[in-house]
Amino acid sequence: MSRHLAPLVLATGVIALAACNQPQPAEPADAPAPAPATAITPTAAADIPEAVRTVVLAARPGMTIVEAELKEREGRRYYDVEGTVDGAEVELDLLETPSGWQVVEIQRDLAWSAVPAAVHAAAAGARAGFVPVRVIESVQAADGAVIYELFADGQPAVPALEVRVRDGRAEVLKEVWPH
Repeated sequence: MSRHLAPLVLATGVIALAACNQPQPAEPADAPAPAPATAITPTAAADIPEAVRTVVLAARPGMTIVEAELKEREGRRYYDVEGTVDGAEVELDLLETPSGWQVVEIQRDLAWSAVPAAVHAAAAGARAGFVPVRVIESVQAADGAVIYELFADGQPAVPALEVRVRDGRAEVLKEVWPH
């Protein structure tokens, strides 16, 4: 090999080696976080603990309880209680606390067209052109804020986006809402 070609061959080899050692592309910034591990125990309406039933009916008098699930995740125990009030489907999520069961949020499904304009604008700012296939409205018992869980097609377990509306201001959440 001539002395003139040796540097060219060496440079070509270095470039080829560098191309083979490229890091994997990073996950997109807007990729949904994985759902936390959750143990789920289905519970028939007749088997719901009386303490849970009492709290649910105090929060939604006249609710017809259809079913429930006991969920345990990240050291917390929840009951998700589903039913109807005046024919409309509703779910109450209760958290077990040292002082007993407490409603943490009340949920219902909504059509995207029924969601406030501020939520549409926040979602469009975070992910242009995104149209959710499912929307869950979650009214937070602690402060009255509303979390809109926006689900993408093919991702039924974890919302693609969550938008929080509080005091008239909508913001896209950067972390999964804890309840």
